[in-house]
Amino acid sequence: MSKRTLALLAAIGATTIYGLNHTVAKGVMPMYVKPFGFIMLRVIGAALLFWSISFFGPKERIEKRDYPRLFLTAVLGMGINMLVFFKGLQLSTPINSSVLVTTTPIIVLLLSAIALKEKISNRKILGITIGLIGAIGLILFGTEIRQDAPNIPLGNFLVLMNSVFYGSYLIVAKTLIKKYHPFTFMKWLFTLGIFLCLPFGYTELLEMDYTNLPTDIILSILFVVVGTTFCTYLFNIFALTQLKASTVSAFVYLQPLIGISYALVTGQDTLTTVKIMAACLVILGVYLASRKPIKKQRASKLSDS
Repeated sequence: MSKRTLALLAAIGATTIYGLNHTVAKGVMPMYVKPFGFIMLRVIGAALLFWSISFFGPKERIEKRDYPRLFLTAVLGMGINMLVFFKGLQLSTPINSSVLVTTTPIIVLLLSAIALKEKISNRKILGITIGLIGAIGLILFGTEIRQDAPNIPLGNFLVLMNSVFYGSYLIVAKTLIKKYHPFTFMKWLFTLGIFLCLPFGYTELLEMDYTNLPTDIILSILFVVVGTTFCTYLFNIFALTQLKASTVSAFVYLQPLIGISYALVTGQDTLTTVKIMAACLVILGVYLASRKPIKKQRASKLSDS
């Protein structure tokens, strides 16, 4: 099997895990672990795993001048981002969250235009507008009465904010990702994440009844910690070594399809007209916003030939 094929499988694997995560994590909260306590398990577990494999990477230190940027990256990516997503998922539904997180490419494009003064074409502006209309429509009108989703509008809003903070994290982290080995970067990022999330998740972490957790719940927690937090990053890194970033990012279109399908199959969520319309608008918006101009596509093909 070629490295390119393995890279494609890795990208598919990461997207699949992300898609399944919405339903798997939702099934654990809040009966067995509350959202902020779940985040503590996630950052502690991932930190231990990344420290373990860091011995196989280069021995390097973070330069002092990079401390402020690393801290800001941790606040956005390991602190606020994770906290609002899991709280939003607890309050909302798996399908809603799997649709809304797909707006991340749109958010990155919008933030890049604001913070980095990058030019945006009319087509991308149209894509941003359509995608945000779908997201806002889901927040305002995607309500339903569910015992396991006590505040869907607020939950949807928090999941959308997750995309905003994650998009900000990607922009701020760009310099550090280029400068340091992934193992070095991630072990320190998750270590900082422990201290950032501790004030919010410490009490909820202690409230867990560890001795009476059912086997399926333990497996679900391991899936989120090992799969969603650890494996997906490694899969994406490997995929990027063999594929173009645009190719890897294209797999974002699969995430809502996988998330919705799994939620329906397991009976954890139901489809409504609003959800279908919102998903179509968001996916169309992401496609228009992330699609390269025809001239650039031709130039890219010529350079590859």
